[in-house]
Formats: sequence, structure tokens, C-alpha cells
Amino acid sequence: MPLAWLSLGALVTAIVVSCFSRLNVGILAVAFAWIVGVYFGGMSLGDVVDGFPVQLFLTLTGVTLLFTQAQLNGTMDSVARRAVGVCRGNSGLIPITFFLLGCGIGSLGPGNIATAAMLAPMAMAVAGRARIPPFLMAIMLGTGAGASALSPFAPTGIIVNGLMNRIGLGGHEWRTYWTNVVAHAIVAFGGYLALGGWRLFRAASVEAAGGSSGAHADFGPRNWVTLAVVLTVIVSVLFGNANIGMAAFAGAVVLAAFRVADHEEAVRRMPWAVILMVSGVTVLISVLEQTGGLELFTALLASMATPETITGAVAFVTGVISIYSSTSGVVLPAFLPTVPGLVERLGGGDPVAIASAMNIGAHLVDVSPLSTVGAMCLAGITAPEAVRPTFNRLLAWGFSMTGVGAVLCWLMFRVVGL
Repeated sequence: MPLAWLSLGALVTAIVVSCFSRLNVGILAVAFAWIVGVYFGGMSLGDVVDGFPVQLFLTLTGVTLLFTQAQLNGTMDSVARRAVGVCRGNSGLIPITFFLLGCGIGSLGPGNIATAAMLAPMAMAVAGRARIPPFLMAIMLGTGAGASALSPFAPTGIIVNGLMNRIGLGGHEWRTYWTNVVAHAIVAFGGYLALGGWRLFRAASVEAAGGSSGAHADFGPRNWVTLAVVLTVIVSVLFGNANIGMAAFAGAVVLAAFRVADHEEAVRRMPWAVILMVSGVTVLISVLEQTGGLELFTALLASMATPETITGAVAFVTGVISIYSSTSGVVLPAFLPTVPGLVERLGGGDPVAIASAMNIGAHLVDVSPLSTVGAMCLAGITAPEAVRPTFNRLLAWGFSMTGVGAVLCWLMFRVVGL
């Protein structure tokens, strides 16, 4: 038991450090895993290293490399600009279009953070021209990007599905994805209308789409090749049973061979910090499994809820922690492995619903300016005087999502039975 408490203490310390420090928590987690496992748990170094998620690492590396190339050569940006032009100056439709763009583009592979980084500058500039409140635009774009996070082709979706496979919950990739999309759509459109978005339909914007000018406005041969490669990778995974990581590596090689993307710059721009974070925390979780710390963590979570309230409870807890910490790198790798133990201790419950509640609760808060997605939206605001009020509103929105997420997950999974 002391060893279990020690390993759990190491995980809690890593989570706390991730909230208040710039230190990559994956590095800290590996150091903790080595110290606790070898010097206190009597494990060999090989036993500790066996916890490194090799397949997850390769999959994340391949997918992020492919879509970093597609982002750098302007393909995704060009697709987004053309899609915004469909609004034809209707101010009310523009935020909705950015929600759909965030969800659609992110679901193809870039994921929520990369998609928000790509779309936020354009979205907030368009909001300024069309006299759309930046708060409303940030909610729609940020929540739309969050809706894409659990796509089987997106980095966070790959992380989550890898973790669920590890705990015996594989084969639910599309259910995990669609429940997250539904939850984000309910929150986004409910908030948009309740906070005055319906008024925007009465006004027509001026040059709302921002035109088609820009470095990558023309969809040239390199963009068509890139789009064809991306779609080929997706089709091979959906219908050819190809491994998404290996298919993405092959696609990245094709783009490099045809010189339609800057391969070297893409390697430099890849989110190595996130990949290291996820891998390192997974190593520490593996040590927890072997030392009894994960069982102890599960018992503590189970004491907070009943089979009837567990989905709401875990959505609230993961949401609170995710406001300050990395959703994909820290929160979900720490919480998802507890799902089978929670079901056993509670004496019932749908494990996939519990896992989905964790996923949704952790992601709904990410429009907060303390999270990467919210911060990118804030950084894209063109009017300096609007930054502070928008920061305050986004902060209030992010904190409110802990309660909203808890109630929504309870309704979705306990009452409706999704």
C-alpha cells in the first residue's frame, strides 16, 4: 500500500506541475517512473521502459507529420477560405461556418489545436470586419475545433483510441467521435443563440469573408496533390484496413518526393512537446498499474459517485483539471485507464459511456483562454480594446463548462442512453 500511495503521489505531482509550470510533464513523468519503479518498486529498467507506447508514438508522429506538411503548403488554409466565401456576407452564418470548418477540417486529421491555430487569425479578422462579437466567434470556432478532437484521424483521437484499446475498449472509435461532436454542437449552438447570435442574421456584413487574397488563396497543383494524398490516406484507413500511422508516413513520403511540401520544416514544426508529454505520462501510468497506484486512484474516483451519477462526476473532475492542464497529454492518459476498475467497483455502468464522459468533460473547457484553443482565438482579435473583455468572458465560459459538461454528459449517457 505505501508503494501504491507513492506512485499515485508521483502522478498527482506531475499533474499539478503541468498546471503551474512550463516544464514538459512527459519528461517529469519518465523521471518519476524510473525512480518509483526501479528504486522503490524493485522493477528493472526494462520493465519501466516497456511502458513506452511505441505504436502510439509512431502513429502520432506519422499523422502530425502529414498534416503539418498540408498546413505549411497552404492546402488547409485554401480550403477554409473557399468555404467561408459560401456565406456571401451573411453575418449570422459566418460563425456557424467556422464551427463547421473547425469540426470538418480538424476531423480530417489536423485535430483541434492545429485547426484552431490555422483558422483563428482568419476567423477573428472576419469577425472584426463583420461586426461579430469576438466572444461569439471564439465560442463557435473553438467549440467546432473541439468537436473534431476525437476523430480517429486526429492526434487526440489516436491517443484516446490507443488508451481505450489498452483497457479493452477498442472498436468504439466512431461512437467516441460522434458523442463528442454531438456534445460540442449542443453547447456551441445553444450558447450562440442564447448569447445573441440570432441577432446577427438581421445584418449583412461587408467583405465578411475577407476576400480570397493571400499567399495560398489560389488552389494550385501542390494543393491538389496534397489533398489527393490526404484523401487517399483516409480512404485506405476506412476501407483498406490500413494502419493510420503507417499510411500517414507513406503519404508524407509522397508529398516530400513530389516536393509539394517543405518536409524538413514540417519535421521541425511537429508538436514534439505534446508527443513527448503523452508518451512520458503513459510510461508513468504503466508503473502505476504495476505498483497498485492505478487501483488506488480508481478507488478514490469510485468513492465520489454512484453508477447513476458517474458520467456526470467524471466529466466534472476531468473538466476542472483540464482547464489548467493538457487534455490529451495529461488528463486523459491519467483518467481513461481507470474506467474498467470504476465499473467493477461501482457494480455496473457502461464503460464506453464513462470514457466518453471523461473525453467530453475534458474538451468542453478548452475554449477557456487558459487553454491553447482559447488562447489562439484571443490572440487573433484585431481590436485591442476587445481583448480584455473577451478574455474575461471566455474565462467565465470555460469554468461554466465544467458544470455544463457534467450535466450534459449525465443527460446524454444516463437519461438518453447514447
